[in-house]
Amino acid sequence: MSNYFSGIFGSSPVEPMQAHMELCHQAMQELMTLTEAAEADDWEAAEERADAISGLEHEADNLKHKIRRGLSKQNLMLPVYREDLLNLVQAQDNIANYSKKTARLLVWRKMKFPAPLADIFRDLVSRTLAATKKARKSVRELDELFETSFRGAEAERVESIIDKLDEIETETDQLERTARQTLLELETQLPPVEVMFLYQAIGLVGEIADMAERVGRRLESMLAK
Repeated sequence: MSNYFSGIFGSSPVEPMQAHMELCHQAMQELMTLTEAAEADDWEAAEERADAISGLEHEADNLKHKIRRGLSKQNLMLPVYREDLLNLVQAQDNIANYSKKTARLLVWRKMKFPAPLADIFRDLVSRTLAATKKARKSVRELDELFETSFRGAEAERVESIIDKLDEIETETDQLERTARQTLLELETQLPPVEVMFLYQAIGLVGEIADMAERVGRRLESMLAK
C-alpha cells in the first residue's frame, strides 16, 4: 500500500496517521490500567502508567508535527483536502492529550472515587476505551479509503464503524451524566476541594470520548465530499 502511494502521490500520510492513532489509543489503554491501579491503592504502578502515557503523548505529538510538515508539501496529491486530514490528526492527538491530563490529575491527587461513584467512573473509562478502539478501527481503514477515493463498499464499511462509534459515545455521555449526578448527591459528604477535582476527572474522561467520536466525524466529513 505505501509503495503504491509512493509511486503515485509521493510520500503518503496514511501510515503515519494510522501509527499516530495507535499511539493515542495506547495512551487510553494505559489510562484504563492506571485507573485499576488507583482503585487498588497501588500508586507506584499508577505513577508508572502515568509516565508511560506521558511518553506516548510525547511520541504522538512528535509524529503529529511530522504529519503536518508532510501535508504541507505542495507536490503531494491527495483524494481529500489537506485541512480534513489535519483536523483528523488533531482530533486523534487530543485523545492522547486528555489521557495525559487525566492520568496526571489522578496520580497527583492520589484520587479515590467513593462508592458508588467508583463503579460508574470505571465503567466510563472502560466505555471510553471502547470508543478509542473503534476510532482506531476506522482510521485503520484509511488506506483502503484512499485507494477507493472514499467511495463504494469500503466507504459503507467505514460508515458502519462510525455508526457504532456514535452508539458507544452516546453510552459514555450517559455514564458521564450519571457520574455527575451521583457526585452531586455525595457532595455534602466530601471535602469541597475533593469534589472539584472529582468533577474535573469525570469531565476529562468525557473529553476523551468526545475526541474519539470527533475522529469518526472527521472521517464522515471526508466521505460526504
